[in-house]
Amino acid sequence: MSATQPKSQNIVWHHGKLTAPDREKHLDQKGAVVWLTGLSASGKSTVAREVELALVENGINAYVLDGDNIRHGLNSNLGFSPDDRKENIRRIGEVAKLFCEANVVVLTAFISPYKADRELARKLVPAGQYFEIFCDAGLKVCEERDPKGLYKKARAGEIPEFTGISAPYEAPDRAELVLDTGKESLEESTRRVLNLLAEKGIIHIGM
Repeated sequence: MSATQPKSQNIVWHHGKLTAPDREKHLDQKGAVVWLTGLSASGKSTVAREVELALVENGINAYVLDGDNIRHGLNSNLGFSPDDRKENIRRIGEVAKLFCEANVVVLTAFISPYKADRELARKLVPAGQYFEIFCDAGLKVCEERDPKGLYKKARAGEIPEFTGISAPYEAPDRAELVLDTGKESLEESTRRVLNLLAEKGIIHIGM
């Protein structure tokens, strides 16, 4: 059985009274999934938090799903094997979809190393409401930052299957935006994400 198919056959999808246009009209906000991907220490969480702050301060309901935080709760039973990584991203894709349907701008900050898994997350969301953002800092820059000391441990063989060292990372080939987080400032990266959302009609540029 596919991981996307429910085990129980005795369930029925319940539709609400509100359509997507109804929700947008009454909430005066579109939902969107802003999927930040990149190596550990590439700036995903930092950019996501800064964008979240800017959005909320301007009256837009936004929320960050952070990789480490999610593994403390929802995905606390998952490790870092290829299968567990796949399930980690599958679950986040489904949660992000729910946020999007609730007209929230949800930002996900996950390494999400495999293209196929990111594509599955994209397919869950209506066209025009999913934005893949590649935080392209480069391995050297990420290792130099190494705020958690993870690269040092990985190089010493203390962390198996560490992305970029002993496990692969598949860079996006059709990201909506590439941030050079190894060179540009946090302010520049944040503004570029906000500009993208404005260009695509998710937010108003008056921010």
